[in-house]
Amino acid sequence: MTDIDWTAMADLLEREGETNAPYVTQALAELSHLTPKRVLDIGSGPGVAACQLAATFPDADVIAVDGAPGLLDRAEQRAKRLGVTLHTQVAEFPDGLAELGPADLVWSSQVVHHVGDQQDALNRLTALLNPGGELAITEGGLPIRTFPRDLGFGRPGLAARLDAAIADRFNAMRADLPGSVTVAEDWRTLLANAGLTAVRSKTFLIDHPAPLSTSHRQFIRHSLERQRHMATEVLDAEDLATMDRLLDPADPASVDQRQDLFFLAARTVHYGRKP
Repeated sequence: MTDIDWTAMADLLEREGETNAPYVTQALAELSHLTPKRVLDIGSGPGVAACQLAATFPDADVIAVDGAPGLLDRAEQRAKRLGVTLHTQVAEFPDGLAELGPADLVWSSQVVHHVGDQQDALNRLTALLNPGGELAITEGGLPIRTFPRDLGFGRPGLAARLDAAIADRFNAMRADLPGSVTVAEDWRTLLANAGLTAVRSKTFLIDHPAPLSTSHRQFIRHSLERQRHMATEVLDAEDLATMDRLLDPADPASVDQRQDLFFLAARTVHYGRKP
């Protein structure tokens, strides 16, 4: 995986998971036919989705797997707070997967794109499944929208320009990964190539209308702060000044105070069954 200090991002990752929780609920409803005995959440981070898995499948042994012990500590604390049973295991992705043992359901969200050879990563995830087991991965969807096209100041369309900057950064990240392999990101075909059947994809909406809760608002602030840092050399002076106003907590037009702030996104989950 890329050299990112994920533990330092624990607060952001937990708020992100809480904000995105509605899509996980919808995605797990697609697996209501399963009665798994063992469930793995690969790349679980601080355990938001893992706790949802534990609540959805209370009779299963649900294991949050991540390469960052600090994030797994957060997952354990969250599970205790929510009253669900969750186990944790440290393992690097994808090299440490073989030591995890088999499972009836493997969930992994926004993790595969962090390795150079995505097909190899899917092959390794598939190898974890018992016969008849299901793999569910989240990759792709639609860009997040949080504020109006016209903010009432600055040049309209800031979000679209941020999308372009983020896409360029993502492409550069993918190109720089060790062993990076260019493939058509047709996830259903990639899952089928891994040996899975009944392959399907479904996209789920995340819709938090205005006015937002404090937690969702804080997630947007932290995300925008990271985008401001990443976009310094990409956006023009006017757009950077607009972002600075959005991030100035004393400004009535900031994300901390404006009442038209919302969160709208879509996440796509790809499913497959091991014969």
